[in-house]
Amino acid sequence: MPELLIIKPSALRDIVHGLQVSASIKTQQPAWRVSWIVRDIFAPLVRACTAVDHIHVFRRNEGARGFLQLMHEVRRREFDLVMDFQGLLRSGLMTKWSKACRKVGRSDAREGAGIFYDEKVPLPPAGRDSHPLEILLQFCPVVGAKPELCGPLHFREMEKLNLSFMDPRRALKPILLFPDSRREEKKWPGFAQLSSLLVRDTGRKVVWAGSAYLPCRETFPEGMFVNLTGNTSLASLAALIIRADWVISNDSGPMHLAAALGVKTIGIFGPTDPQLCGPYPLNSPTNYALQAPVGDLRLLSAKEAFARFRRIEGLLRGERVASAAPFSR
Repeated sequence: MPELLIIKPSALRDIVHGLQVSASIKTQQPAWRVSWIVRDIFAPLVRACTAVDHIHVFRRNEGARGFLQLMHEVRRREFDLVMDFQGLLRSGLMTKWSKACRKVGRSDAREGAGIFYDEKVPLPPAGRDSHPLEILLQFCPVVGAKPELCGPLHFREMEKLNLSFMDPRRALKPILLFPDSRREEKKWPGFAQLSSLLVRDTGRKVVWAGSAYLPCRETFPEGMFVNLTGNTSLASLAALIIRADWVISNDSGPMHLAAALGVKTIGIFGPTDPQLCGPYPLNSPTNYALQAPVGDLRLLSAKEAFARFRRIEGLLRGERVASAAPFSR
């Protein structure tokens, strides 16, 4: 059985995209056994994914000691192929010190990482202006697979988690919101008001999730709102998402995971371009983007976002495939 090592330590968005590529490789070329180098904070998600057979945990906070311990562990095995999905100096050094017959990296690698590769995969036709997932899909032909998404993304033991608060209410599944993002300019301030509109006008429960606690000062009927922010683990993230009817999120890693799992997803965008950073594939029946006027999230009102949500839902119920274009700016 051929052995593949994927190097993609972070961040969450990029790891989700890498997992989709790994799933495509294993669907088209099931003989490959996939190992993965991942940062400790993201390890639970990668470990749970069925597209990965084994993980090597990189403890970045331990500095040089953690790096050397990682490489000592990795070098115990000789791989047939190493793919550096990250393309930075640290991942380039991981590639260099891994034992492998063939070492492949990104043609847009930075920080000198490219000198450690035997070969580089080409960029998509749009070059650097391509979606990050399209760039990673170019690794597929290295193992004789097509550069396209194939096969679903699955996570182990999702059904075993007790998430009774995500059970349907009056046959309606909850709407899951991710109101946080790593960058302040990507945080839309309208999630609380949107939640109130969703509960009042759709009759569905709203659940907030995320790693950092965010308060919601709106008043809701009993049992119609759950705030899990600050209490959402990576191990439970996929299970939460798969139980939702819709996911509405800032430009963030959970948004990309929702799209990867095939859940109906709306990304809310300010300064970033949804064509390059949105849920993939954009313009599909399940993936949409709302972009604030002139890229300023303060100018997108909750009422406008709710109106567009209702319009999308109406188009889907009317058996017409909704294009994302009318809902993006």
